[in-house]
Amino acid sequence: MKNSSIEALLAVLGKSNISPFDALKLLNSHLTSDLGFARVDTGRGITAVLPEVILAQGKIPEEVLKITGSLFSRTGLAIVSRTGEDLSRILLEAYPEGKYSKRGKLFVTGEYMRTPEDDEGSVAVVSAGTSDLHAVEEASIILETMKVDTRRFCDIGVAGVHRLAEVLPSLRECTVCIVFAGMDAALPTVIGGLYRGPVVAVPTSTGYGTAFGGVTALLSMLNSCSPGICVLNIDNGLGAAAAALRILRGSE
Repeated sequence: MKNSSIEALLAVLGKSNISPFDALKLLNSHLTSDLGFARVDTGRGITAVLPEVILAQGKIPEEVLKITGSLFSRTGLAIVSRTGEDLSRILLEAYPEGKYSKRGKLFVTGEYMRTPEDDEGSVAVVSAGTSDLHAVEEASIILETMKVDTRRFCDIGVAGVHRLAEVLPSLRECTVCIVFAGMDAALPTVIGGLYRGPVVAVPTSTGYGTAFGGVTALLSMLNSCSPGICVLNIDNGLGAAAAALRILRGSE
């Protein structure tokens, strides 16, 4: 903020008999909500490209409901990740207009209110196999909730590389490409050599024995010979969606 803008703001506060300290308290109370057991970052959608997302894992249902209620009442949107079926039924009882993805373990209620730019671009969400769709679903739903033009390209892994060739022209039309792969996780490297835009690679826990729950895929992606690939944590669809949002909207 320019000095002239700061001076004008302070002048308005002075005329309203509001001290800068009181104004800061008001601002902080709007950006956070203190529930006692949690300080909910209701203003994160202002300071970051992705609003607060509730991680249900490790929380009891009552806590999830209170945090969901705080976010929904203040922002009109609440996203709950890693949500089991029992918790989803409780959330749907409280928010019958909400939607639950069993595969993605994601609950969403409300609507993101901002309208994206017409020329923002699009995100390709790619899976090597159908066993990777749990992570694909998490990323895709978050992007769609944030009103991103999201295009899915599923089951195009290198075991049948001709499948990638079939969709490559459409994939190249997208601004960002998120690639999910387990086992040897070769797909991001192949796409990185054929696609010019940002590639966000996500290892999945898919695979047998020495896949080690996605560790082999993670190490393979980190050792990719296609330079510039960004690698996230295992099964981290939410993080991949956030990375794509930073690329698309980070300069706003």
